[in-house]
Amino acid sequence: MIDTGDLRKGISFELDGRLVKVVDFAHNKQGRGSAQVRMTLRDLRTGALTTHTVQAGARFPQIRLERQHVQYLYADGDQRHFMDTESFDQIVLDASTMGDTARFIRENDVVDLLTYQGEPLDIELPPAVNLTVTDSDPGLKGDTASGATKPATLETGLVVNVPLFINPGDTLKIDTRTGAYIERVG
Repeated sequence: MIDTGDLRKGISFELDGRLVKVVDFAHNKQGRGSAQVRMTLRDLRTGALTTHTVQAGARFPQIRLERQHVQYLYADGDQRHFMDTESFDQIVLDASTMGDTARFIRENDVVDLLTYQGEPLDIELPPAVNLTVTDSDPGLKGDTASGATKPATLETGLVVNVPLFINPGDTLKIDTRTGAYIERVG
């Protein structure tokens, strides 16, 4: 069982017969009365986001998700195709089920597929990925004292704010939890 004190982003549990994943949560303590926990949850089967409020101390049944390594093959409309690296079986996930994680993977990347009783539900990314800049405005030489940023489009279509010295062709390390630029790697 998961208690509201054990909540963190990315944890999965069962709520009212649905398999959900915590996207965000906040503890609210009003003047009198008990504290409440407001959670933003993503349904693992449909990808729908909902907000749910419970009393602090509420408990939920934890689900056990199994992991397997899969290779991202290609996108076909709203479907993403993966291949199990051991059995070579192909798995298809809807883009709505994957949420924003599709913005961080490229063809041939290996990620973890999360399954529940054999049903593919979600993918889990590493904390950071390396992506190449495909489009960015040129930076001005000497304009580094202000700490200014500019938008840059990466090879997956993700747009992030980067320092002015970043140019097209540079490889950047991107945080998959926040979508923020970390550093230039090449």
